Amino acid sequence: MDVVAQRVRTTWTKRSRGGPAAAVRNRVPVAFPLPDGALLHEVNVDESTGFEPRFTVPDALDGVRLREVDGSLAVRLELAPMSRPRRDWRPAPVRLRPGEWLRWQINYRFGSMCSCGAEWRYRLETLNLAYGTVADFAGEPTRTVIERGDLR
Repeated sequence: MDVVAQRVRTTWTKRSRGGPAAAVRNRVPVAFPLPDGALLHEVNVDESTGFEPRFTVPDALDGVRLREVDGSLAVRLELAPMSRPRRDWRPAPVRLRPGEWLRWQINYRFGSMCSCGAEWRYRLETLNLAYGTVADFAGEPTRTVIERGDLR
């Protein structure tokens, strides 16, 4: 399976939901340059580091189901465990042909299951995934899925 993928995870608290901190958060790119030779690339951008990106090259792409069928690739993004909002409807797997790429965005809210006053955390996750080779994810994707819910 010839796949190149980059996941960008931006995480914040209520301190960055509005005002100047939200402006910084909203400037986080949806894609970054790929390291030479990397097939999988993760970028974590967190409020605690001033939204400075941290790069890793993982061994596997967790939370993404891939299946080759009849010369195409079916891509399905799984939901993060213990996350909100509830999603009663989810998009079908996206089919890519060789040379095509997908940008899938989904957002989450996480919190404690107790009433101990734990702070909510929010995350926007962007998956850029190409079936076949790709130079970068800076342009317009062949397919786009925007799966953002109300995080209140």
